[in-house]
Amino acid sequence: MSDRAGARPSPLGLGWPNVVSIARVCLIPVILLLVSRGTRPALWTAFVLFGVGAATDFLDGYLARRHAMTTAVGAWLDPLSDKLFVAAPAVLLSIEGRFPVWATVVIVGREALVQLLRWRLDKKGVSMPASKVAKLKTVSQLMAIGLAVLPLAQSWGTLRLAAAAIAVALTVYSGAEYLLTSRHRVLA
Repeated sequence: MSDRAGARPSPLGLGWPNVVSIARVCLIPVILLLVSRGTRPALWTAFVLFGVGAATDFLDGYLARRHAMTTAVGAWLDPLSDKLFVAAPAVLLSIEGRFPVWATVVIVGREALVQLLRWRLDKKGVSMPASKVAKLKTVSQLMAIGLAVLPLAQSWGTLRLAAAAIAVALTVYSGAEYLLTSRHRVLA
């Protein structure tokens, strides 16, 4: 609630974009529990919740930019929640044989490296906003994992594998872009 005219509401003192990011993180254990149950209704529910969480990935950034509510907390919370939202289901799905282990290793490895790079650059006061390729990478990862969650027939295996391969290709490319471009070489 706002106590003066023109001030934006700030739930729990966090701001709406950060609340959305936290809500996305809170969805993760629910999705994991549903996936681990493995029944068709549980998997469909997990897929719907995963879709809602994926939508919040775009919502928090939109709210922060649209309403000038960017914060230092949001600068690390949003990317971290994105990475957890992708990595946790990928790991569980790989353990269960529903998502390729090689794809999970590449995705989790890249996300960990980029997050470490972000934290290190942040300590030096350097911002590292997501590139256009990184945004495409996120969409491809969400699609690949969403397909792996869905209780689809074996005939969908080729599409699932293709989606995972595209996600891995964009993951590697965007990771190389962050690590090798000159604008991020402030670490040297």
